[in-house]
Amino acid sequence: MTADPIDRSGLRPRYWETTPLDRMTPAEWEALCDGCGKCCLNKLEDEDTGEVALTRVACRLLDDATCRCAQYPIRHQFVPECITLDPATIHKHMYWLPLTCAYRLLHEGRPLFDWHPLISGTPETVHRAGVSVRGQTLSEYEVADDDWEDHIIEEPLG
Repeated sequence: MTADPIDRSGLRPRYWETTPLDRMTPAEWEALCDGCGKCCLNKLEDEDTGEVALTRVACRLLDDATCRCAQYPIRHQFVPECITLDPATIHKHMYWLPLTCAYRLLHEGRPLFDWHPLISGTPETVHRAGVSVRGQTLSEYEVADDDWEDHIIEEPLG
């Protein structure tokens, strides 16, 4: 079993079922991340339709083996445009958040999937369910911006 990089100890049992997003503690909010890595994929947005396509081209800070940001606490020093998702701004990001994202699911009033680490007790279930992008990404340093279209993928839904 892989150690979970998110400290999920000491959280209230099944808090996500009874606590609104804007009333969660910072630790509870962070624990909602399932570690799929999809939010760190570079996306292409169609200017006419607003449709967002995922690419396998990942942020330079994404660790492809763990699906985690290699510099999460200080990521803005390296990637100033990295999004900070919070309860006050989540509505602005719904259009690009992964369909399986806990933040999106809870914002929409839907339950978490059984493979979510808060339910399964291990971060490995995200990968076993086929929901993560583990081992499937290319660093943005390896692919020219003009070539991102060549790397469009379907969102892994598990």
